[in-house]
Amino acid sequence: MVRYLLALLPGCLAATAHAGGHFDVDDAGTLDPGQCQVEAWAGRFGVDRVSDYHLGPACGIGPVEVRLNIDRYAVPGEFAYVVGPQVKWTFVGRDEEARFAMAASAGPNFDVTRGGRTGGQVLLPVSWRALDSLWLHANLGLDWAPGTGERTGRGGAQAEWAMNDRFTLIVERFRSVGVWTSRGGLRISLAPTTSVDLSGARNGPERVRGYAIGINHEFKGF
Repeated sequence: MVRYLLALLPGCLAATAHAGGHFDVDDAGTLDPGQCQVEAWAGRFGVDRVSDYHLGPACGIGPVEVRLNIDRYAVPGEFAYVVGPQVKWTFVGRDEEARFAMAASAGPNFDVTRGGRTGGQVLLPVSWRALDSLWLHANLGLDWAPGTGERTGRGGAQAEWAMNDRFTLIVERFRSVGVWTSRGGLRISLAPTTSVDLSGARNGPERVRGYAIGINHEFKGF
């Protein structure tokens, strides 16, 4: 049943991809050396109403960002934990004033509920600051499903518009595990280093509704 549960999760394979909260399309930025961040979110999605509870601490170490992703996926009567490290490197446009950036990220993930079945992801995020208040992001990559090892492509695009200092509107369209999803949401800055994300999504040909809420906090690590 756990293997069946993992097969239901178009979001499961994205567990190593989230530098921007629970939104699926990643940006090309990374944390500065010594800076750390914690992301946490909860959501529900898909025809089978899968619940996802996520915790993702990360720190900038030298030229790369290192993250640990911990996810608990559940349907009524069954659950699975997926854990995996991620390394991300911004190799173009790391400077804060850069208007264009490219990065590469990769990492395995493990179904620790039943013996550590292994999956993984590689991803190429690209970001362009089209206007002072508007970022455009695009992703291209591959996923490997925990357990089955099935390989699928992923890709998508996102627009991130800062309406003012407090509110940012985010819309995205992406394909993961053969399924298209549209998502729109709002990022609310509570403080310079703390924000809350709220979003709703439509998934698959049935256009099943999903939703998520998350919090992101950045701090000086070491």
